[in-house]
Amino acid sequence: IMSSSHAFIFFTNAMPSVFKTAYLSSVDDLSLIRQYKKESDEFLIFKPASSYLINGSSELDKTDLSFTGLHTARGINPSTGVVIFYQLPEIKETDQLTMEIKDAAGNIVNTFRSKKDSTYKKYDGGPPAEPVLSKEKGLNRFVWNMRYSTMPGVPDVYIESSYTGHKAIPGKYTVTLMMGEKKLSTEAEILVNPLYPTDAATYKEYNNIMSSMEKELTMMHKMVNNLNAKREQLESLLTSLTEDKYAVLKTEGIALVKKMKAWDEDMIQRKTKVYDDADNFPAKFTANYLFLINQTESDIANVNQPSLDRMKELNAEWVILKSRGVEMLDKNIPALNKKLWDAGVGAVWK
Repeated sequence: IMSSSHAFIFFTNAMPSVFKTAYLSSVDDLSLIRQYKKESDEFLIFKPASSYLINGSSELDKTDLSFTGLHTARGINPSTGVVIFYQLPEIKETDQLTMEIKDAAGNIVNTFRSKKDSTYKKYDGGPPAEPVLSKEKGLNRFVWNMRYSTMPGVPDVYIESSYTGHKAIPGKYTVTLMMGEKKLSTEAEILVNPLYPTDAATYKEYNNIMSSMEKELTMMHKMVNNLNAKREQLESLLTSLTEDKYAVLKTEGIALVKKMKAWDEDMIQRKTKVYDDADNFPAKFTANYLFLINQTESDIANVNQPSLDRMKELNAEWVILKSRGVEMLDKNIPALNKKLWDAGVGAVWK
């Protein structure tokens, strides 16, 4: 092993084959090698090295087997996330892995899986796909970017913002890897950046505020998607009611569809599909809320007063909008469903 300003590991024949991978590690961190056990077929998770809360990026932030780090013209910066190594025996294609990260209080920060989300849809101005855990036999590497869960979007609605959750604050976290009935846990630690003047109380306040806003935005978009699916189904059902005996029922249904559309238009700008549309059509409520989340987030965790004031304003608006949505979900739709069932024409079930 040799050291320089850009630290490299040179693999030799004397090194265990499990470490002859495309992954680079700084020679300043030999903790992975120290934890190595000869049982190559074991299901293992290694305690990650402590990571500083920093701003920046590195080619090592991603898991890419084609990346060797042996570029002749540039060095490679260490990963800016928490680097987690785990070892797997040969497993079936149908076997799945789940990695759960919790804070010191036991709250889930983020969850990752080896199976891609089959419901994910890529579109302009939408959230990114979640990273997928590799499940190759032997040593596997995953980098947690220290962020909380990605917030959901509204399919085909462009919002010029980031959906990624905020970065976790300094402290200790539990990383649990699950494979069927097997479960392994280890501890990860995010260290305070000594260049930041933030104290523990400020970090905690920041984390609570960011988490609360991300939770509300998640609820908003889930409600938007839920009601939109129900509205589309109701419209289709009403189209099939052609007989005169359903006239009253159809009129009531059309009124509810109109009510649902009005709420949707207050929440989301569906005319915005691509980048330039954000300039041509006014942003609606959730876009404004997501913008606030993005503007409040900072590696130097400190929520300023203007952000708090704006959050108070938007939360007051959300109380009213949420009440309208809940009324349709819990009262209007069930009441119409009963009449639809009584008439023998089905119901809105999505």
